[in-house]
Amino acid sequence: MPGNEFINESLSTPVLSRYDVVVVGGGASGLVAAVAAARSGARTAVVERSGCLGGTGTAGMVAQWIGFFNGPVRVVGGIGFELTDRVRALGGSTGFRRYTLAEASSSPVTITNFPFNPEVLKIAADEITQEAGVDVYLHSQVVRPLLGERRVEGVVIENASGRSALRAAMVVDASGDAAIAAASGVPFAGAEPELRHHRQPCTLVFRMSNVDVKAFRAMPREDKRALAVEGVQQGRLFWESLSFCSTPGEKDAICLMSRIPGIDALDAGDLTRAEQNGRQQVKSVVDFLRERVPGFEASVLAGIAERVGVRETRRIVGRHTLTESDIVGGVRFADAVALGAGPMDLHEAGGTGIALWMPPAPFEIPLACLLPQEIAGLVVTGRAISATREANGGARHMGTAMCLGHAAGVYAALAAAAPAGTEPAAGEVRRVLVEQNALVSSDAAVQLAEREAPIEALPA
Repeated sequence: MPGNEFINESLSTPVLSRYDVVVVGGGASGLVAAVAAARSGARTAVVERSGCLGGTGTAGMVAQWIGFFNGPVRVVGGIGFELTDRVRALGGSTGFRRYTLAEASSSPVTITNFPFNPEVLKIAADEITQEAGVDVYLHSQVVRPLLGERRVEGVVIENASGRSALRAAMVVDASGDAAIAAASGVPFAGAEPELRHHRQPCTLVFRMSNVDVKAFRAMPREDKRALAVEGVQQGRLFWESLSFCSTPGEKDAICLMSRIPGIDALDAGDLTRAEQNGRQQVKSVVDFLRERVPGFEASVLAGIAERVGVRETRRIVGRHTLTESDIVGGVRFADAVALGAGPMDLHEAGGTGIALWMPPAPFEIPLACLLPQEIAGLVVTGRAISATREANGGARHMGTAMCLGHAAGVYAALAAAAPAGTEPAAGEVRRVLVEQNALVSSDAAVQLAEREAPIEALPA
């Protein structure tokens, strides 16, 4: 909490550059948003605090994309799907596979994932932004928005060069925490004081090398669950999971096995505690894997993600709030600009369980979920869109985040070019998205599935 002592500052911040679109955050959603805006004709920059783009998939080391398929129906097209081709061409993945999510838990779900080497994704992200002509600011922290009369007009950043401003006709908030939206006065949910330490737990991902992946995969699910329960009861594992994905070569296991509860990821002290507690959990899990789990006997700890994975913080209150009923009921929206696949994924805040299930069909996400009600010059993407907590559990996966980012980037580019005081119509946004091979309606996804190879043909 802030202290009682304050200092007064008088700053003269130089304007470094002017852009049509500035994207805040270079994760899955922000990366795609920046490329989409640039390809739509906007002079674009992306600002990222890490030393690479890709976010949770690179700095967070969550080396699998999910949310691309609902059963046999692919819902991600456009730039997101293009990225899977790029990663494969660079040797960073063997493609989509069948995968049982949370196999050792009480509610496993079999889905289609896209496992990849996160180091290769870093290279692919650099290449796709360079080709699009995006200006990339790595190791750069956004300090605050530049605000005009009920409008966001750019951002202030700090990095090794000092403090400077980037002016922009449109800002895309892909921070994950709705940081720019909140600082601009946009109403939000999810950060109420009573929820501060009752959000879904964080996860610090780690990588094991020299793993006999085939030996582990050959174990019956019942044996895996028994080991997971044993580890939790002994206090050596922290939730009922032995989940990992493997990179090409089947010798590495990228493990999502830590579980750090009671964290307010909007608080720097809590985030520090999450990182440190997470590494202590990794130490315990690694010892358990080597001692008790087939395939890990000769394994070695090869890496720990540079930052902890956060499942929820703020969500804006936009022009429409996506609900679980919208998802389950297959509600159609005239302004749909992105599709979600699931799974619905809510981790128990203080326990070891997880609510995990697939919605019955792909679901539409309207443009209104990305737009603040009153503040202009801003569009929000990623897990901070306007959604209930339950709906957010199904819409925050990286595949969905890419779809949302594609829509946000196109909208921002069109808005930057629109006459003052106007904004692009949803129909125009949808038209450009379709031109860029995105999928914007459930019907389009189903029609595509009828032409593609069935999901059963994919390897396990």
